[in-house]
Amino acid sequence: MTAMAPVRPRTPDAPGPRLGLRERKKIKTRQAIRRAAYRLFEEQGYDATPVERIAEAAEVSPSTVFRYFPSKEDIVLTDEYDALLEAELRRRPAGEPPLESIRQVVLETRRHVLDQDREEIGLRAGLALGVPAIRARMAESNAATAHMLCRVLAERTGRPADDLELRVFAASVLASLQETVLHWAARGQVEDLAELIDRTLDTLSRGLTL
Repeated sequence: MTAMAPVRPRTPDAPGPRLGLRERKKIKTRQAIRRAAYRLFEEQGYDATPVERIAEAAEVSPSTVFRYFPSKEDIVLTDEYDALLEAELRRRPAGEPPLESIRQVVLETRRHVLDQDREEIGLRAGLALGVPAIRARMAESNAATAHMLCRVLAERTGRPADDLELRVFAASVLASLQETVLHWAARGQVEDLAELIDRTLDTLSRGLTL
């Protein structure tokens, strides 16, 4: 869910309900694969880094990499954010406008993520901007997030989850946030990403008037 990426995935040692051993191992394995991949992408370039080399650097088998990430592009795009995003949206006040709920969740957590993982967020954004295969895969990744968003908004609004307006709303928000991240990467990541996200959501809230 790379377009929004708003919530920092809870690590095995973070406060809160403790994860089971199996889930903690999964998170550690995913993190090890991602770290190895990003390091190699920086050193060798994305296209010159085969999955086998990533597996070797992460000290796992290629089949393990593919078990966690169906394609090399998914190493960049797949994360643990959707479930956490869904939980945070469900905690927002029931009467709050949906776009405002998304704004509060994204902005509040995005600032925290940038404070903690700015380098990784920057690498992901740069790869999405520079690698056509990743951008192509983003559409499929966003579709899964859009489905989740429609489900949550359907409960809040009383609409069916396949309602056209809900689908247009979710797709518009995710596509707009994706473009914001790509804009940030294209401008050298020197602008304040939280401010850019705020501007993007303001544009949507005005009804796309210019």
